[in-house]
Amino acid sequence: MRTLRNVFRRKLRAFLTISGITIGIFALVVMGAMAEKITLLVDGGTRFYEDKVTVTEGESHGLGGDPMSVEKIRGLEDLDEVAVASADISITLEENPGPTFGMPDLMTGTDLRGRELESFPVSFSSGRELEPGDRGKAVVGSDLVNKLGARVGNTIEVRGREFEVVGILEKTFSIPDNTVYMSLADAQEIYYDSMPDFIKGGVDKNNLATGGTIYPAAGVDPDALADEITSRYDNMEAVGPQKFQDNIANTTRIFTMIVYGVALISLIVGGLSVINTMTMSVFERTREIGIRKAMGASDWRIIRQFLGESATIGFLGGVLGLAAGALMTFLLNKAGEASGTQVFLLTLRLVIGSLVFAVVLGVLSGLYPAWHAARLNPVQALRYE
Repeated sequence: MRTLRNVFRRKLRAFLTISGITIGIFALVVMGAMAEKITLLVDGGTRFYEDKVTVTEGESHGLGGDPMSVEKIRGLEDLDEVAVASADISITLEENPGPTFGMPDLMTGTDLRGRELESFPVSFSSGRELEPGDRGKAVVGSDLVNKLGARVGNTIEVRGREFEVVGILEKTFSIPDNTVYMSLADAQEIYYDSMPDFIKGGVDKNNLATGGTIYPAAGVDPDALADEITSRYDNMEAVGPQKFQDNIANTTRIFTMIVYGVALISLIVGGLSVINTMTMSVFERTREIGIRKAMGASDWRIIRQFLGESATIGFLGGVLGLAAGALMTFLLNKAGEASGTQVFLLTLRLVIGSLVFAVVLGVLSGLYPAWHAARLNPVQALRYE
């Protein structure tokens, strides 16, 4: 209680100083929650691609490349290193998607080949998986449930066509979360209808794909397989797990550093306000310090007193900043829930880290004022007006 009384001797100044820390921690929590979600998505994507190779015709840019034939993809099974080559069509869920954070919503048609070799864990919150021969049926990722109004047994509309929902996926923090899965035949019809007329005449709708998933044979390195496919087949791009890591994870790591950098700048400003407040407090209490030292208080006791006050300022600012940041991330996620755009993730390590950082910042900011107070000459301090 004595520490709190000392902190709030100048209520307005204490409020402004705590507000500085609050704003810094608020920025750290909001920006950090965004970075945590990005990191989780990247980790999920890395796990999704860690044991397979994706192939496209031309450059994929992450969304499938030029149209290619199913036969060409399945022809990759002629390689001894390939166990199964599965053809698919993967395009944006909406024909003209607007700007979005991260990967856009997708619709993917798959031939279901190689499913027994898939190691990425996917489970269903309700319903079942697609089966061979399913037509007009779909499985919906967790982030699209509210956006599409998806319920098992109900129908959803995908590019003007209705599909019966047979399954809803559990959240995976990866590509399946914002994907609607359907049979390859259904996707071929949608993709074919979206093509310009001058292209339709040169393609076979029933032999149409945008890419494929290649499952390596046992003991085969997927990155080595990707390099072999790229070098052997003209105009075919094969991407293994390492290339995904290089292209995506490294880019997002830079973005994460920028995000935390912005938050740290805010915290530095808050730290400077603590230094200013504690320095002023030392000057205002010079006679009090002189009296305490004359009565036998040690330098360490004086230092501990002022560090305790600066740590209290940091803690109060941290609690308020954490509360404000948590509320903001909740509201922003709630606002984006309908569209499946939830870009913030408040983790336990971010909560604990923010509070610890606020206290440490307060202590570090109070080091010089505390040291200055402890070094005061008691005789001169008693004479101070």
